[in-house]
Amino acid sequence: MPSEKNTSLIDANVILRYLLRDSEELYAEAEKVFNEVMEGKSKVLILESVVAEVVYVLQKIYNVSREEIADILRELIELRGVKIHNKKQMLKALEIFSTKNLDFVDCLLCSYGEGHQVITFDKGLKKCISAY
Repeated sequence: MPSEKNTSLIDANVILRYLLRDSEELYAEAEKVFNEVMEGKSKVLILESVVAEVVYVLQKIYNVSREEIADILRELIELRGVKIHNKKQMLKALEIFSTKNLDFVDCLLCSYGEGHQVITFDKGLKKCISAY
């Protein structure tokens, strides 16, 4: 985990308020965080579990399409001040998520399947791993 003094962990709720703008007060606070990140004044670390929660909420609660979720999160993750462990696998998981009918965690597992053996009983995940 980055030890930089100005790197903060960010919660799914902050990301969701920023993306959804469903509460002007909370959106303003989230916007300030992301503006500081985009201006290079601070950095945020987004954990894989937080991305998975954001994906779940956007898809299941707000009925956002897989493609839109992948596009929006890809843009967010690629911001200069946003740090994420295993960024390559996360971006690949978002790509898979946008085109396959797998839940996001399976897409993550599939993206890691390139360098690791994945043990699963899930036929869809097995098919995904063999395709990549």
